[in-house]
Amino acid sequence: MARHERDLLGEREVPDDVLWGIHTLRAVENFPISGRPPAPALIRAMAQVKAAAARTNRDLGFLPRPIADAILDACAELADGSLNGSIVVDALQGGGGNLAQHER
Repeated sequence: MARHERDLLGEREVPDDVLWGIHTLRAVENFPISGRPPAPALIRAMAQVKAAAARTNRDLGFLPRPIADAILDACAELADGSLNGSIVVDALQGGGGNLAQHER
């Protein structure tokens, strides 16, 4: 089964069994650069940085505790490697381009 998601480029079906959404789908389709996923060490490092940001923003009062805790839980799953298979965007894709192409 699939779920329907919408962005500025239109609507697409995204498989129900994945943790990512329409933006990741578009990145995978539009930027098959190296054919390799990011290295597990890079995924772990990005999770650690995001966890530090969530913790800091929580402690400064900029992020409500329940939201920060949810982010920290997700970061822990990323850092331990259990979600590596869900990181499907090409290692060399920098995270932008879909929208810029559409807005021209």
